[in-house]
Amino acid sequence: MEFTETYKQTGPCAFSPNARFLAVAVDYRLVIRDVLTLKVVQLFSCLDKITYIEWALDSEYILCGLFKRPMIQAWSLAQPEWTCKIDEGPAGISYARWSPDSRHILTTSEFQLRLTVWSLLNTACIHVQWPKHGSKGVSFTKDGKFAAICTRRDCKDYVNLLSCYTWEIMGVFAVDTLDLSDIQWSPDDSAIVIWDSPLEYKVLIYSPDGRCLSKYQAYESGLGVKSVSWSPCSQFLAVGSYDQMIRVLNHLTWKVFAEFTHLSTVRGPCAAAVFKEVDEPLQLDMSELSLTDEFAKRNADNASETYVQVRYDVMEVPITLPSQKPPADKPNPKQGIGLMSWSNDSQYICTRNDSMPTVLWIWDVQHLELAAILIQKDPVRAAAWDPTCPRLVLCTGSTNLYMWTPSGAYCINAPFPHFSVFDLKWNSDGSCLLLKDKESFCCAAVPLLQESSDYSSED
Repeated sequence: MEFTETYKQTGPCAFSPNARFLAVAVDYRLVIRDVLTLKVVQLFSCLDKITYIEWALDSEYILCGLFKRPMIQAWSLAQPEWTCKIDEGPAGISYARWSPDSRHILTTSEFQLRLTVWSLLNTACIHVQWPKHGSKGVSFTKDGKFAAICTRRDCKDYVNLLSCYTWEIMGVFAVDTLDLSDIQWSPDDSAIVIWDSPLEYKVLIYSPDGRCLSKYQAYESGLGVKSVSWSPCSQFLAVGSYDQMIRVLNHLTWKVFAEFTHLSTVRGPCAAAVFKEVDEPLQLDMSELSLTDEFAKRNADNASETYVQVRYDVMEVPITLPSQKPPADKPNPKQGIGLMSWSNDSQYICTRNDSMPTVLWIWDVQHLELAAILIQKDPVRAAAWDPTCPRLVLCTGSTNLYMWTPSGAYCINAPFPHFSVFDLKWNSDGSCLLLKDKESFCCAAVPLLQESSDYSSED
């Protein structure tokens, strides 16, 4: 794996959907870099510090959220002189997103008073009253034809279906939720999943015409759903709960066909490989070197700054995983499935149980079994699948990267001693990774995955 040098960033960074450009926020400046060379190709100056950026799907436009103002500015790569500024006045702006046609911007006002659709082609705008959430509660079909927008009025949740061509409301239907949490179209646009707040375990599947296809409730007492994710093939729906389990539903009967439990003790028989991150100090034998007294003394003073590499050790079962019990008297307990992500081929799903933050679980849905457990020294901050193959990369805020493939797990030591990886993102073509520290970033070129090749920490 080859790393670029580091560059400054102070906020969000994002690859363009066409995989050619990288947008980086540096205070009030938006820097557009070429992905291959990382040379600056455009530089835009905003009116305030950039807190959010999002590319249009056609990669021609990009919006910047200046939520401290609050204001939205949009820019064009093809026409750098073109500018767009959106200001809702006293209503404010809490969130903004692109429509699938890349020619409309949807903004949500403060206190969810209204959602506004702004056209870049003319000055027309359309309002949807009482959106349910600011950054959630809106989902588009993959073909870009329809939008599902959740609203709430008279203490009842509704779903509004809008055409993304005319922005007319095609239909409205009420949903059986106490306090709707979020909504997602299936990747094949055939169904809509809606789930309730954590206080009520309820997952609802609707057809686009508003018919309730299924209602799923795993249990009644206790905190409910924490995360929901469709598989890329649309055949499976994974539901992560506060009871530290994920349940996978099938798209034919909407029944649970797999339940994966995250136990603090893993016992045999177990087909999964258990990898544990351990330190591997670098020891240099300098006994045969002729050193001056001054050098030897200075070397002794710096002995505490020992360079340490890490590696994975393969552990035997049974094994007890590090876990922590959340306090019962505090809200939003750190337990349940807080991170859940499917591989691009829908065969694997990785999860993190928030009461075991240093452990990442990888499940094989095809064989309905646990494939691997990764035990890290620090809490897992981010994990992302390669968009082209079953390869998972994760980070923990340390100076290392960690990679899992069906053939094994590997630790990769970054070449920068003071660069801690707090977040990572794949380019859409799987060619490179964006690695973020608190105030800098770098990119890493990732080799094509070959199952027969042998990886090591030096790759």
